[in-house]
Amino acid sequence: MKHQEMTICLWYDSDAEEAVQFYTSIFRDSSIGEVSRFGKEGFEHHGKPEGTAMAVNFTLNQMKFIALNGGPIFKFNEAISIMISCDTQDEIDHYWYSLTEEGEEGPCGWLKDKYGVSWQIVPSILSQYLTDKDAVKRSRISQLVFQMKKFDIEKIKNAYNEK
Repeated sequence: MKHQEMTICLWYDSDAEEAVQFYTSIFRDSSIGEVSRFGKEGFEHHGKPEGTAMAVNFTLNQMKFIALNGGPIFKFNEAISIMISCDTQDEIDHYWYSLTEEGEEGPCGWLKDKYGVSWQIVPSILSQYLTDKDAVKRSRISQLVFQMKKFDIEKIKNAYNEK
């Protein structure tokens, strides 16, 4: 079987190019690829001015995306989110504060950016802690993280190591 490439497509009304600029300013390992633009053809269907970005290819931390200016038909919701696994509190803080700028905080490391895209900013240790064989540790971690918005790695580690 041939290696199958996958790309996440994000549907915007008309600010795909702006959103890509925003995301690539936040992620250190990011790049913007090809940009296709609307022409005069099909205006009666898409309603976008000639030269407006139709689709913008980009990568964030080696993950491929395409931002599509598809019009106001579809909106983002929490059913789909992009999870960022972070090793340090500095990483959590960087992504949290950058992505919530003009966006909104949610519970348990979830947030929505200013375009309505849902993200989860999660400590990389959390999965290990939540699947630990010790039910008491799992319970302490669960109780703690359900009370948090932005995760605090030190508090999570302290709760895990409690005697």
